[in-house]
Amino acid sequence: MKILNTLFFSALALGLNACQGVEPPLEEHHPPLAAESLEPYECGTVTRLHTMEGVFLASQPSEADFAQASMGGIRTVINLRHDFENQDMNEATVVQDLGLNYVHVPWNGPEELTDEVLDELRAQLNQAERPILMHCASANRVGAVWLAYRMLDGGLSAEEALAEAKTVGLKSPAYEAKALDYVERRSAYLGS
Repeated sequence: MKILNTLFFSALALGLNACQGVEPPLEEHHPPLAAESLEPYECGTVTRLHTMEGVFLASQPSEADFAQASMGGIRTVINLRHDFENQDMNEATVVQDLGLNYVHVPWNGPEELTDEVLDELRAQLNQAERPILMHCASANRVGAVWLAYRMLDGGLSAEEALAEAKTVGLKSPAYEAKALDYVERRSAYLGS
């Protein structure tokens, strides 16, 4: 147990150092914290950031934040924003130039939160190379996706998943309603 605790705190220190811009000792890449429950996290200028089981749920990172996340071990970035929403950088180029996998599933507004979007994002969360950083502008959209994912793929009750989603950043009652409707229909289809 002492060895596991030492490894955990060493990995935590390395991950935090990378996100705070401190060079990790002797290693360019190291594993980020892999919390088993939803935990707050800090990295650069990202205003909302939580992590769980190799998934980081975030508001919009800056170019420097992506570089720090890469040093911290992130392998895949999932962007939920339309290109026109972030004209300050070409995110696909920034992320791919860092050697990271880039997944772009843009949506904004309840009318764009379709079954196909949620199906694709759940598939990415289940299959993409981890650690994953999934973000939108404020983590509101991320929270809606997390709600559906945790209920259907994590086995959480609506109450438990909604609490996590709101912690992550879900604020929109319309997104919440769309995600819960999707879960109900997918559960009925799957015979759950």
